[in-house]
Amino acid sequence: MRTVISFSALILSVILLQLSSGAVSPLDALSGLKLGFTRGEIGLLGSAHFLGFFIGCWGTPRLMGRVGHARAFAALTALGAIAALLHMLVVDPLAWALMRVASGICIAGCYTVIEGWLMAKLSNAERGKVTGVYRLGDMGGSLVAQLLIGVLSPASYVAYNIIAILCCAALLPLVLTRAPAPALGATPRLQPGLALKRSPLAVVAVIVSALSAATFRMMGPVYGQEMGLDTHQISYFLALFLLGGAVAQVPAGWLADRFDRRKVLVGVSLATLASCAASALAPASIPMVLINVFFFGVATYPVYSIASAHAHDFAESHERTELSAALLFYYAVGAMVAPWLSAQLIGWFGPRSIYLMVGAGHVALLLYGLGRMRVRPTPAREARTRFTYAPRTTFIIGRLLRGQRERGNDR
Repeated sequence: MRTVISFSALILSVILLQLSSGAVSPLDALSGLKLGFTRGEIGLLGSAHFLGFFIGCWGTPRLMGRVGHARAFAALTALGAIAALLHMLVVDPLAWALMRVASGICIAGCYTVIEGWLMAKLSNAERGKVTGVYRLGDMGGSLVAQLLIGVLSPASYVAYNIIAILCCAALLPLVLTRAPAPALGATPRLQPGLALKRSPLAVVAVIVSALSAATFRMMGPVYGQEMGLDTHQISYFLALFLLGGAVAQVPAGWLADRFDRRKVLVGVSLATLASCAASALAPASIPMVLINVFFFGVATYPVYSIASAHAHDFAESHERTELSAALLFYYAVGAMVAPWLSAQLIGWFGPRSIYLMVGAGHVALLLYGLGRMRVRPTPAREARTRFTYAPRTTFIIGRLLRGQRERGNDR
């Protein structure tokens, strides 16, 4: 407990950061609808966020090398707050897209600082406990952020001011902590080819996982509004999606550690197809929409973590950090395309078409997974890595979680 308390400033910064960044995407979607943006323009905002996310992951280690952890974090939170405050000063979809690039840089950069700090300060004995609390704070903050949508008025100065205040508040715990900043370590090299070499199936799976996660991050409010949900119900809709994903982590991990992970991915794809069919065909009643999205989160959210664990089964110990970064790169690529594509589909075929898009991705994953089973034998259980929930935050998350992936005497 003393160890966790010693890192409480960093974890509090993560929670405040998630409260800010987790609310801005759905608020932008609802604000865009109110201001008359087209669905394609709203989808562009989500794609712009992930472009900024990639830039932030890539550039923040170099920024930390020049000015240090605390100053880098301060600069990044200032960028995020400025982007939030500008929304109601310049009401234009292209300008908002640039603001979303800035907010993406902010969130990815701030997570890079925090995870780099944790990675440098944690010993192997402390790593599991502290990273568990860290991930709980991250997911809990994201869940509460969705509920904030119920009280934030779209297209209002007050709503964006609150987001800016939360972003600035994330700065206070980290810069006021008396703990010294760590020495700067080496940053992982980005090697996209490594993931393709180790597990092509994992690459396909993380891209498919972006279809659901990135789409619902931006286009979920558009879907909800067109299905007849009010603002409060949209906040429950988004929160239930994340809650379903959180609930699924334990059973998904249990299955992934005991069976061939390719079979688990195929099973998850079948569950997703069933959920997509139910969501696309069910009556357009509010209770059904909310129930279906919970089970949709249960089915789709574990895909990234299962794919990551499968890829690490075929990696050498020294490759794990670079492999995690490579998988996140492919997720970011998929996430840049998914919101814009889903927005086009909603415009052409209606709101339920986003489930058809996700379902099509999982059909491809299912068929490819079955094909890969014929190509490569199942790794022996003793050679497999431990399943762990893999946050999609920064390129250095693999180094932070590396000790938990190794099967050692504690298993």
